[in-house]
Amino acid sequence: MRLLHTMLRVGNLDRSLMFYTDILGMRLLRQKDYPDGRFTLAFVGFQDEDDGAVLELTHNWDTETYALGDGYGHIAIEVEDAYDACARIKAKGGHVVRDAGPMKHSSTVIAFIEDPDGYKVELIQREGRVD
Repeated sequence: MRLLHTMLRVGNLDRSLMFYTDILGMRLLRQKDYPDGRFTLAFVGFQDEDDGAVLELTHNWDTETYALGDGYGHIAIEVEDAYDACARIKAKGGHVVRDAGPMKHSSTVIAFIEDPDGYKVELIQREGRVD
């Protein structure tokens, strides 16, 4: 068994694709419209689906926003340098909600950013992973 993907419902697919590809550097791996169901699926990732888990962005054509609820936490991405990643994300118009710095009670350097739909994405600097 292996983890294939995580699905996020997005209100504006073009805006979300721009965030995940232009700001975070993922690639659009595949995209398909389902006109009878009035939705589009787009898969993005840092590597091909055969090589690792990816994100499935689901755009229901008639829904512009979603309530995130209180059960969702975040997606985590490993980065070489969280400080540099935050600076690059800000320069591209991304929203950093917690600047890079040590995690409370730890030396692991983390940061949090937010995608256009309000989903949190944690950046974890490579030197130390959170258990």
